[in-house]
Amino acid sequence: MRRQSFLSAAFMVLVATMPVGVSAVEPGATPAAGIEQVRGPVTNLPLPRYVSLKSNEANARRGPDQSHRIDWVYSRRDLPLRITAEFENWRRVEDAEGQGGWMHHALLSGARTVLVQTDMTPLHQRPDTTSPQTALLERGVIARMRACEHDWCRLEVEGARGWAKKRHLWGVESDEAFD
Repeated sequence: MRRQSFLSAAFMVLVATMPVGVSAVEPGATPAAGIEQVRGPVTNLPLPRYVSLKSNEANARRGPDQSHRIDWVYSRRDLPLRITAEFENWRRVEDAEGQGGWMHHALLSGARTVLVQTDMTPLHQRPDTTSPQTALLERGVIARMRACEHDWCRLEVEGARGWAKKRHLWGVESDEAFD
């Protein structure tokens, strides 16, 4: 099946068996305060975590090997994806719709991007709804994340820069903050 757009209305049930030694957590799960965060057995990086698609075309497979069937072909560079498991050089990813599969790590980038989930999402000069708007973003726009605070993320997209509320974005956790 070829997936031209991550917003296409294709329905697919993915039945994946995870090899021994694969670590996974429920999508969207965030460790509670005081509880040790789950780490990937290969990279020792947190699971789940967000990455972006490095190329214009990438295959998501049923399992962590090139012999497994291709379930999706993503064709949108910088698309944010969530890594939920690791096995050798393979990462199990899912998109904003919960679809995905196993991808070779070379197809993924640590550059953080987000997908705008709400139509006409305003970008503000500062993380404050009373500050002037710098742009309005349509649903489906992919923006680079430059920083995040409690409820806001600083974004850049095609020369426009500004702050957007996290609730309008997919590709960042609600409690995530960084500079």
